[in-house]
Amino acid sequence: MASETPSKINLADKFAGFSEHWAPRLAARYNGNEVRLAKVDGEFHWHKHDDTDELFLVVEGALEMEFRDRTEHLSAGEMIVVPRGVEHRPCARQGEVKLVIIDAEGTANTGDEATAFTPIEV
Repeated sequence: MASETPSKINLADKFAGFSEHWAPRLAARYNGNEVRLAKVDGEFHWHKHDDTDELFLVVEGALEMEFRDRTEHLSAGEMIVVPRGVEHRPCARQGEVKLVIIDAEGTANTGDEATAFTPIEV
């Protein structure tokens, strides 16, 4: 993944390499951050990250990011940054959504180390 000579990453090729939902794949690392790719469908659970913000970029599909007081609707090409400590629940109610998620390295995708899915390199 990381090398001394940078090379491009083709997101379509990476997304084609897996089919599981809610199981992020590691596409790259930089400056202590992980660039994760995920396919999602349906609802995730309510959670928060106490120590880090989280960025979601919709590549394909329509995502609803639920907060306790409102819902943000995101389409392909739109993104949202969820601040640390804010409860949220990503939902894909209109079919599969492809996401790029940027988290601090080692951040539990579920907000809890005990239930986290460890990103697999893709």
